[in-house]
Amino acid sequence: MADRVLANEAWEALLSAHAAVVKELAAQGIWRDISMREYDVLYTLAKRGAPLRLGELHRRVLLSQPALSRLVDRLVERGLVARCADPADRRGVRLFLTAEGQARQRELGRRHARDVARIMRARVTTDDLAALRAICGKLAGGGDEGAGGPTDPARAADDRRPRPPRSRASEGTRRKADTPA
Repeated sequence: MADRVLANEAWEALLSAHAAVVKELAAQGIWRDISMREYDVLYTLAKRGAPLRLGELHRRVLLSQPALSRLVDRLVERGLVARCADPADRRGVRLFLTAEGQARQRELGRRHARDVARIMRARVTTDDLAALRAICGKLAGGGDEGAGGPTDPARAADDRRPRPPRSRASEGTRRKADTPA
């Protein structure tokens, strides 16, 4: 029984910390013409490095399928994302970043990474950050390397940002606690 209480308290603490940091990040001045949700899609496509089907993208972001479809349509209209045929399924479509989308993601990513680092370093020690990365990696089912995988120094400026757990089993619960951005 005590383990169940502790697990739920840890879950609530994780969600509260996520909400607090996301709200602070949302208040930063970098989000002018691209929302945090739009950036999440750009980031996910950039990190993947290859075109993704909408369903694959949906598994990696915290949006409902209909909301994601509308958001992708807006990004396509703005020239940041493009569609291409799926060679494995003629009915399918894959999504990828345009050159402009890549440039916007990198530009925002650098500033966002600085904001994330500033907020995180101000609140916890380097040892705490390493422990948090390991714990989140375990929760995401990826071992001790963290939700985003091992850090590549060449991509560190663009890749350091909070990543939600990717477990499909907990997706419904996470969506309830999703914070607007």
